[in-house]
Amino acid sequence: MSNPLTPLALALALALPLSAAGQAPRAPQRPVNLNTATVTELMQLPRIGQKTAERIVGFRKQHGGFQRPEELMNVKGIGEKSYAKLKPFLAATPAPRPAALKR
Repeated sequence: MSNPLTPLALALALALPLSAAGQAPRAPQRPVNLNTATVTELMQLPRIGQKTAERIVGFRKQHGGFQRPEELMNVKGIGEKSYAKLKPFLAATPAPRPAALKR
């Protein structure tokens, strides 16, 4: 005797991957500040994985931050095409200075 729920469970299991495939790429709700974003926050950008997010943070630390969002193209793995897709989601406002450094 077969279980009547087996065909239903099979149908649901097969349908789930199909519904996820049609989803739009992820995108942040507000612009991501390249000078203050964490690796996790940068990973919310379309097509930015952990390695690229780590490179962005490393570049920021090495060069003292981003003056303009376009400087993101200086990070290995981000060229003109990638930047064009990211541009609407980026900001590069200066990071707040710690109180000890303010004059």
